[in-house]
Amino acid sequence: MAHRIARVLSLALVAGIAGFAAGVASAAPRKDVTLGVRLEPPHLDPTAGAAAAIGEVVYANVFEGLTRIDRNGAVKPALAERWEVSPDGRTYTFFLRKGVKFHDGTDFDASDVKFTLDRARAADSVNPQKGLFAPIEAVEVVDPATVKVALKQPTGRFLFDMGWAAAVIVAPESAADNRTKPVGTGPFTLATWAKGDRIELARNPNYWGRPAALDKATFKIIGDPTAAFAALMAGDVDAFPIYPAPENVDQFKADPRFKVVVGNTEGKTILAMNNGRAPFTDIRVRRALSQAVDRKAVIDGAMYGYGAPIGSHFAPQDKGYVDLTGRYPHDPKAAQALLKEAGVAAGTRLRLVLPPPDYARRGGEIIAAQLRKVGIEAELVPMEWAQWLSEVFKNRNYDLTVISHVEPLDLDIYARESYYFDYKNPEYKALYDELAATSDEGKRIELLKKAQEKIADDAVNVFLFLLPKIGIWNAELKGLWENAPIPVNDLTEVRWGE
Repeated sequence: MAHRIARVLSLALVAGIAGFAAGVASAAPRKDVTLGVRLEPPHLDPTAGAAAAIGEVVYANVFEGLTRIDRNGAVKPALAERWEVSPDGRTYTFFLRKGVKFHDGTDFDASDVKFTLDRARAADSVNPQKGLFAPIEAVEVVDPATVKVALKQPTGRFLFDMGWAAAVIVAPESAADNRTKPVGTGPFTLATWAKGDRIELARNPNYWGRPAALDKATFKIIGDPTAAFAALMAGDVDAFPIYPAPENVDQFKADPRFKVVVGNTEGKTILAMNNGRAPFTDIRVRRALSQAVDRKAVIDGAMYGYGAPIGSHFAPQDKGYVDLTGRYPHDPKAAQALLKEAGVAAGTRLRLVLPPPDYARRGGEIIAAQLRKVGIEAELVPMEWAQWLSEVFKNRNYDLTVISHVEPLDLDIYARESYYFDYKNPEYKALYDELAATSDEGKRIELLKKAQEKIADDAVNVFLFLLPKIGIWNAELKGLWENAPIPVNDLTEVRWGE
């Protein structure tokens, strides 16, 4: 009898140990994550395309630059482990990390940096941020681990600019194929791209730095807000770093399975006007539209109250911000008077082109109703992303469009004469050139304010609101960015559990 009891206890103990082991195994943190994204990138080369959706997949994950921008908007070392700046601010010497390899096994060294920077600033460059590289006078390979960059003049934010997605380092052996077969130095490699459905990244086992906690990351493309809601609720996706349906936020806040974080982006949302096309060549018309649009109604109707109003092309959280939201108060009667003075007849028809994001589609409907009240009939023209990039951004074939510019501190676009809203003002260009060449912080703040005031006075566009970053994710998921100082989904710190 005693033997039988001992045997039963022994079996129970073994079962208990096995159960405990199984519990430990089941508690092991997951090594994969699925993120929902609203837009599919047109390709995967951030040095060859302006779409923010590209950087949201590959920046810091697949590709890296000399520097990188962290979650707080600060400049950090990346492929350059340190740097020195000459006393006159015109020469930057970058000391590169050793032993770094591209995903195809080729070595990273100073010749890749020279290739990348020379390619980006070349006359035939297709880099979407070519202006970032305009200050560069020469790039010199000192030795395989050292590169020297000489500037034409001091450039106050050069290190920050080298941390943009458009400034990631690419190799001459693979650069031509990076649109579909991206080869970088980052902690993840491209595993699969199922067009229209998902992009899968796999952990790079040969990464030079701290290994990623994730073995696999999937970017699931979900364009419809209703589908985005259903995917989160069903657990088909673990996170939507930028959730497209603000009307559902309260429901997620009430559900303990989810964490809801409402942060900032650099997304200056505007009603862009084609300044090179009549009637927008007349400043009275541009000012009239600025007074015809009620920002609060757009924020309430399109964003369910999420979003801060802006009066110029500048994010309120950035240094040098000046509040210009009162420059053109909502005043339909004043708008009508300006349109009449400019000779714009009641019933004038304009094409309002709307890209896929819901802030644009919903906001466009509200804006069209507001313009109708001052005698402008806005024809709503929905476009898919690739078509918008071609028709509007490239060919300037539009009258009006609603879009959010998510690049940080991007006042330079108003100094580009070939930019899609076709604003040509020598006074502003001279002002921006002075700003770009200024390193003194106090002077830069002064010039930033002047630049904001100038484009507001000229009513280049109707400045609407700052796009919020509404992040919703599984409560057990850690490491996603709360704010978006640049448009990315950096996975380097993402993990499950504590």
